Amino acid sequence: MIYALLDFDLLQKYNISIEEFINKSKELNAPILQYRDKNSNIQDIKNRLIKIRTLWSKTLIINDYIELIEFADGLHIGQEDLEKYKSIKNIRKQIGNKILGLSTHNKKEVLEANNMDINYIGLGAYRPTTTKDVSSIGGDSLLEIAKLSNKDVAIIGGVKLNDKLPTKYKVIGSDICKLISIQ
Repeated sequence: MIYALLDFDLLQKYNISIEEFINKSKELNAPILQYRDKNSNIQDIKNRLIKIRTLWSKTLIINDYIELIEFADGLHIGQEDLEKYKSIKNIRKQIGNKILGLSTHNKKEVLEANNMDINYIGLGAYRPTTTKDVSSIGGDSLLEIAKLSNKDVAIIGGVKLNDKLPTKYKVIGSDICKLISIQ
């Protein structure tokens, strides 16, 4: 299944509207949409989340901004956020029973995530990507690591629409933007 990553910086790069991205995600039957915005101010992010919610009725995940959890069905965090909030328990207190996802990059992090109160892991990067800095590329070795997870797995980082991945989700952002751009 496709887990659509609506990266606001990527939309701007390709001159794509939020509406266009959401419409394409619906056409692709994505059950989840994650909103990631690393550079806007919190009020703009909040306003966009409210807009997205009017256009997207399926699961909506916010990346990083725990203070905006009321506008989403869940939160996705990175390893650095674990350090920031001190523990998954602290994050869970703030978001309650909403969906919680965690980025992982290797066997050690996946095994640690097995003991955390999270709903899924993002595992990657699968291949190089221009949407964020990636220190390690796992390629097909990630598929073996994914088998160690007792959580649902979303392969992240450089994933393409035509990739055949034996995981629950494949996270697609730039390939959706490219599809829109060539139409």
